[in-house]
Amino acid sequence: MVLKKVVLVTGGANGIGKAVSLAYIEQGATVIVADRDQRAGEALIQTNEQLFFFNTNLRDAQSVASLFEFINKKWGTLDILINNAGIMINQPLLKLSIDEWDEVLETNLRSAFLCTKEAVKLMGQGGAIINIASTRAFMSEADTESYAASKGGLIALTHSLAISLSEQKITVNAISPGWIETERYDNLSERDHNQHPANRVGTPDDIARACLFLSAPANNFITGENLIVDGGMTKKMIYQ
Repeated sequence: MVLKKVVLVTGGANGIGKAVSLAYIEQGATVIVADRDQRAGEALIQTNEQLFFFNTNLRDAQSVASLFEFINKKWGTLDILINNAGIMINQPLLKLSIDEWDEVLETNLRSAFLCTKEAVKLMGQGGAIINIASTRAFMSEADTESYAASKGGLIALTHSLAISLSEQKITVNAISPGWIETERYDNLSERDHNQHPANRVGTPDDIARACLFLSAPANNFITGENLIVDGGMTKKMIYQ
């Protein structure tokens, strides 16, 4: 499959976003990485001439508008948007500040709204939007209220957008990763892997392949859905 497409990946300089960006490059796409990590972004674009980096504060409407002005002037179109940018703040509820709550919600949820609103102007009739949510939208550990709320909001935003953008023939889906190890995979224990029904912890490439699947034109009958990619963990009954 060769994708002669223009793709935007938010938070695309590191981790899952980096793997997604490189996966689309391997398929022949032109990829714009929007991120605040200047050093990682500049290092990434050295790997391929079809990769472009735009330093973006995805919480800020004007910064996002500047990003899409750049895309419009250079390509005049956008085919695929991957709303991947996200952060987590672990903080006990009574210590969680309003500023911290806002930082997580604005980075994880507001950014997807801002980017989608601009993206649909460039997509015309047809396109694909994928929101990277999380299994934390359905199950939690303590002290993750802001993160869980933001990811739950992303899933709700996904099915709402799928309906609103249907006449424009834009598919909108979410992917909810489980444990995706982005840094120290070789240091994981056998127990780490074996607690998953798939018998391994996930990698960023697992999410990248899911993005390629959901954005493929042949799969445009899938919209408004949330694809859980977690090695089966949310289906596993655990007793303590």
